[in-house]
Order: sequence, then C-alpha cells, then structure tokens
Amino acid sequence: MERTDAAESREKSTGLNPFEQFVEVSTKLISRAPFFAVCVAVVVVWAVSYPLWKSTTKWELALHTFTAVLSLLLLVLLENAGRRNTESMQEKLNVLAEALAALMESRAADDPELHEAVKRLREAVGLEERH
Repeated sequence: MERTDAAESREKSTGLNPFEQFVEVSTKLISRAPFFAVCVAVVVVWAVSYPLWKSTTKWELALHTFTAVLSLLLLVLLENAGRRNTESMQEKLNVLAEALAALMESRAADDPELHEAVKRLREAVGLEERH
C-alpha cells in the first residue's frame, strides 16, 4: 500500500517549537477560572486606587492602557492556538478521507463506479492547501 501525503506529513512533524509550547501553556492558563479571578482582582485594585490618583484621566488611562496591551497579547496567543487547532482538525479529516479512499479502492473491483469516486476523494484531500 502506498504512503499518503497525510501520513508523510505526520512523520515530518517535529513537535512544538518554544513559542508554540508557550502558547499551549498560556492557553491552558487563561482559559481557566483563576485567570478570570486575577482579571477581576486587577479591576478591583484599579477601582479602589481611585483616591491615590491625582487625575481621573490618568486613573482611567492606566486601566485602558493595561487592558489594551493585555488584549493584544491574548489575541495573538489565542489566534495561534486557533490556527494550530484548525490545522490539527484538517489533518484528521485528511487521514479519514485517505482511509475511506483506500477502503473504497479495495472494493472498486466489485463496483467500477467507485474508481471515479476514489479519484475525486483523493483530489479533495489537501484541497485547503491549494486555495
């Protein structure tokens, strides 16, 4: 039986690079309740600190700046995690399609119409990379 593209791409995978490992750990941490509790605590500390600021504008600016920077960093981390998740799901779909094509091909001797279906299915595997 011949090796398929999806099987070969799995073999080439070397694991996560340091940034992806950081994203993985960060995603697990920020998706849990303790991170939310920390965010609430920051807002509470900010609200209670109102009397310590000489200017209301600076008091508001401090929170706005902090949240803008945090939002940008979280967006980048979550976008990377989402991209890797999508790639993982697509790889699984490709493997399933290749397995189905192999099964259909083994039955093609009994049903010649399956040859064309197998050809179309194999062409569809990896279609997302061509678009």
